[in-house]
Amino acid sequence: MPLSHSNVRLSTAAIVGLAAGALGGLFGVGGGLIIVPGLVGFAHMDRRLAHGTSLAATLPIATASLITYLAYGNVDWPVALFLAVGAIVGAIVGTQLLKVIPKRMLTIIFVITVVATAGRLFLGTDAGGRDDLTLGIALLLVVIGFLTGTLAGLLGIGGGVIMVPAMVVLLGEVPVVAKGTSVAVIVPTAIMGTIRNRKNANVDIRVAAVVGMCGVVSAVIGGTIADRLSDDVSNVMFAALLIFVAITQLLTLRTGDASSERSTAPAERAD
Repeated sequence: MPLSHSNVRLSTAAIVGLAAGALGGLFGVGGGLIIVPGLVGFAHMDRRLAHGTSLAATLPIATASLITYLAYGNVDWPVALFLAVGAIVGAIVGTQLLKVIPKRMLTIIFVITVVATAGRLFLGTDAGGRDDLTLGIALLLVVIGFLTGTLAGLLGIGGGVIMVPAMVVLLGEVPVVAKGTSVAVIVPTAIMGTIRNRKNANVDIRVAAVVGMCGVVSAVIGGTIADRLSDDVSNVMFAALLIFVAITQLLTLRTGDASSERSTAPAERAD
């Protein structure tokens, strides 16, 4: 089985993990929104490898978050089951796409995903709890799970940025329950995605382990805070964070373009 390694400093990986864990616990996401920009921007890891490493690192973070949400009774297991069915299949598709999609396109897809999510959260939601599940809703959840699993495998995010708003908007799920349900789905999605990424040599297990384990403690703290936040405050904080992440990722595109120009400049002068 091929393995990938990077020169990322473990101290940098630990800092990224602490920040990602807090995010995962607070907002019910895997932490990839912080891990990917952190590994690319601060640790200077190759983007494709960062996406795969991020997904592996979300596993312990999501597991710690899930335990915290379970302690407060904030997981909707029937909804989690239908989402997970689609997400596991989607993770297989996403990891295959990760091998072939250009890095610049990966960044653009990442930015579009988080901006769309932020926009919906800023508009506000009316969530008082879901109605009984119907066959149509169950099928819709499988489709949503497939889309989020695909994004998880492709972008290295747990998928919570899609699942949480979808559950709140489409099902009327209480946000804190949507977050707990999201991390319940992220766990099997991350397992499947990481297995696939290892086969494709798109994950650094050493860095993922450091990021993930350092994120566990802060994930528990974040999950405890989430139980006490009002829905409106939680949505606005989440949306603001997503906008910030989108801006930082757009800046990496400009930096990459500038680096490319510098690298080609000597050859042009030589001509």
